[in-house]
Amino acid sequence: MPTAAHADARRAELSGLIARVARGDRKALGLVYDRTSAKLFGVCLRITRDREAAEDVLQQVYLKVWNRAGRFDPEHASPITWLCAIARNASIDWMRKHGGPMPSDAAEDEPGAAGLGAAMEEMAAGEERAQIFDCLDKLPPNHQQAIRLAFFDGLSHSELASTMRSPLGTTKSWIRRGLLQLRGCLQGD
Repeated sequence: MPTAAHADARRAELSGLIARVARGDRKALGLVYDRTSAKLFGVCLRITRDREAAEDVLQQVYLKVWNRAGRFDPEHASPITWLCAIARNASIDWMRKHGGPMPSDAAEDEPGAAGLGAAMEEMAAGEERAQIFDCLDKLPPNHQQAIRLAFFDGLSHSELASTMRSPLGTTKSWIRRGLLQLRGCLQGD
């Protein structure tokens, strides 16, 4: 399992590459693509549920990265979190445009989103995947299932509530509490 120092180095390297992209460095964009395309393709595929659509969306994602790299602030988010947000939003836009089953609460702004964003940053780091799964396994079963369905399968809150046959507010609480517990576990609390 990679160490925290290794994960920090990877984040710093990716942040540096995005800074180079912001200055118009095409080679840096290629390196960003090489390091992140598999993960971002997974994000696009989970949301669009269509391989060809996910490939199209992924192209749009890197065009957006090229055009928006100057907006990236490593103090605000980790680079992979920023890239995943672009992929997620581009996939949702594609779903809206093409009339796919659109998550009704995909763009919803929830209270406590800042704390959840920090937890998602921990999850999105990627290099500590084994630790994440170990921590997930320690969560109560309903929290664990809600997080896996929402973040690994791309279900919206309403789809999650339907799948888990639970009220919408309950599933949102499971995710919120589960992410907070996950964050504590990943930070060694």
